[in-house]
Amino acid sequence: MSAATTRSRTRRTPALDRLCAEAVDLAREAALEAADPGFVGEHVDAVSEGDRVVTHFFECLQPGYRGWRWAVTIARASRAKNVTVDETVLLPGGDALLAPEWVPWSERLRPGDLGPGDLLPTEADDLRLEPGYTGGDEPPPNAVVSSEMTELAETEDAEFVTRTPSRGAISAVAEELGLRRARVLSRYGLHVAADRWEEAFGAKTPMAQAAPASCVSCGFLMRLGGSLGQAFGVCANEFSPADGRIVSLDYGCGGHSEAAVMPKPPRPAPPVLDSMASDEFPLRPARDSGSVPEVPDAESEDLGHS
Repeated sequence: MSAATTRSRTRRTPALDRLCAEAVDLAREAALEAADPGFVGEHVDAVSEGDRVVTHFFECLQPGYRGWRWAVTIARASRAKNVTVDETVLLPGGDALLAPEWVPWSERLRPGDLGPGDLLPTEADDLRLEPGYTGGDEPPPNAVVSSEMTELAETEDAEFVTRTPSRGAISAVAEELGLRRARVLSRYGLHVAADRWEEAFGAKTPMAQAAPASCVSCGFLMRLGGSLGQAFGVCANEFSPADGRIVSLDYGCGGHSEAAVMPKPPRPAPPVLDSMASDEFPLRPARDSGSVPEVPDAESEDLGHS
């Protein structure tokens, strides 16, 4: 490889044009016209953008734009001594305060953000949904309203009595059964919902770990219909932290219906009364009971005289 080829492949940094670099006052005037009064600071740097093209940078003193700089590009024509202003913009510096990267609304939305009057459009290819019914607007191939049967009738000059198309359509039958929904939850949508509910009110939550029993044996649990009813239900205990929420059957709390069965207050035994017999109580104690002192006989009592 020759030296000329090497030099041609090396990117040449254009030299700083002297006339454009000295036009600091002209660049400041252009920045003052674009910015609000008093928000253009000191001259920071001058960078060559190409042949006879220089960009002057000035500090931006506007509140909320820390690290930003006013950039004024100055240029001149070949062999011309007059310089002109090309453009004036506000650019962020290396330590500029920048807004966070833009995120689409579908990724910014969080549970609870939807308020009264807000509309949340659902994408046509949402993985959480799948068609609720198919072929609702197309009659069967052998139906009297199909295009094939119409062409056959015209060819053979046949006559038949037509029926109302909407009565035989799948969508009409689904509407009569109360099942007409354009889309229903897909298997992916079911799994996503189950994971979300399991994380909020599942067996791994601190409340469930300290519960005396799980919701599967609680009388306040209302089972869900469909396939999710095998693992989830709705809590109907007004004193539970999950009241009105979908809970896992493995979840539990202190409001379990069988958590603490209060014992009945003790009842004293009824008094035992014998009303068929009577007890005898003597008026005076017996002499041989030992509780009465012996009384000497009057005949043997020594009176002290003869």
